[in-house]
Amino acid sequence: MKKGIHNILVGVLVANTLVFTGCQGFLKEEVFSQLAPENYLKTKEGLTSVLYETYAKAANMNANNSIYVLGPQEFMTDILYQSGDNVEATIRNFREFNWDPNMDFLIQNWDSYYQCIRNANILLENIPGSNLSASEKVLYEAESRFLRAVSYYKLYFFFGTVPLRTSTSQGLSLPRASEDELKQFIATELKFALENLPNPGAEAQKYRAHKAAASGYLLKFYLNTKNWTEANTVSAQFLSSFKSYSLFAEYKDMFKVENENNAEYIWVRPAIASSDRLTANSWSNVSFPDDFKSAPEVGQVFKSTWLNWPNEFRIYDTFYDTFDAADKRRILMITYYMNTSDKRVELRGSDNIRSFKYWSDPNNVGAAHGNDIPEIRLADILLSRAEALNELNGPSTEALQLVNQVRSRAGLPALKLENVATKEAFRDMMLLERGHEFYNEGHRRMDLIRTGKFISDAKARGKNAQPFHLLFPIPQVVIDSDPAIKQNPNY
Repeated sequence: MKKGIHNILVGVLVANTLVFTGCQGFLKEEVFSQLAPENYLKTKEGLTSVLYETYAKAANMNANNSIYVLGPQEFMTDILYQSGDNVEATIRNFREFNWDPNMDFLIQNWDSYYQCIRNANILLENIPGSNLSASEKVLYEAESRFLRAVSYYKLYFFFGTVPLRTSTSQGLSLPRASEDELKQFIATELKFALENLPNPGAEAQKYRAHKAAASGYLLKFYLNTKNWTEANTVSAQFLSSFKSYSLFAEYKDMFKVENENNAEYIWVRPAIASSDRLTANSWSNVSFPDDFKSAPEVGQVFKSTWLNWPNEFRIYDTFYDTFDAADKRRILMITYYMNTSDKRVELRGSDNIRSFKYWSDPNNVGAAHGNDIPEIRLADILLSRAEALNELNGPSTEALQLVNQVRSRAGLPALKLENVATKEAFRDMMLLERGHEFYNEGHRRMDLIRTGKFISDAKARGKNAQPFHLLFPIPQVVIDSDPAIKQNPNY
């Protein structure tokens, strides 16, 4: 059991019980306790409980990590699709670009992050009058502002501008913020967190925020808003400030549950194999082919204690075929398997290749696996810096050295400047390299958008993609509940 995340989950239960249900009922007994509603948020125990729930909401931990979190960032790209079970109709709409505001999954991505924002605002309003020490007040404020900024970061790149709620006293009806207002807010909050959070390794508990996480999100924010100058600055500062991070030696082993504390992971979506699956990594259950017994290519053998769901994630042949045969990252995708009748079943050739990137948890029972899912790792910092350098000044030796560090781990030869002689050629190489490095980690949609290939690539694959699909529709229930919030165009 992972002590840090277990404590966070316990805190979630306490916070939900005491803060959000403790005031209900019609008996008005006088309570002589520090846990009375008016006293609860003045104590370290109370604030810590709400802080833990804020972490859980920021990580979207009350959602199936594969279908609801990773899937919506890849279902409409050139990597992945899903079929089978009762979610197939919804996911078909995602991948065919038949999007509408009533689609499932949208409200999950809206609600969880706004609940995090609400909790962060509650914390920020109660920290000054609490019994926390001076240093604890600074820390809790930095953590709250970090989690709130990450929530707005994810909302912004999913829906575009959204209402900017910075206190619990704002009215129920609130229009969407302007582009500049929201972008400035996210950057300012992450900079505050970077200045005031502890260094990585010095955080009070595992999975709590630190400077490297804030720096990583700030870099990703500048990268995805094409602020190349700031992305260059922040990435250089990251590499000079946080030298304890290093590339994990073997790509194929990095995502196994026993290696999840590796020195490449900067910020993760934590997972534990809980029976309700809400905090688990469910990738394996949607990757096993029907009637799966073993995958000789990778040495995976199905255990009777695992589950194999009817909804299955499948990798496109065209994506698999873009890998060099020597690329070690391709090893985690299987092209055939042995079924329970000991017959070989081919997967390649029918868009049915399977990814075993999140290797099944050997100690898991049922559908919930414990592999943490990386959101930011060192390879992303290296490739992000290389991309920023190219966008500023074109191909350079420094940019190529960064890319070649990642390629070397994959068993590939170093690229030379003559291989990518123009800014455009380097950009195309970067998109391909990032696809090979970060498939099934939830980056592909934004990588395609940032490089201007999201719509054109989808059209080339015969999808109904239009320019307005750069953003998802805001959930219809949100529009119905607040007339001040206007829907994204063309939905």
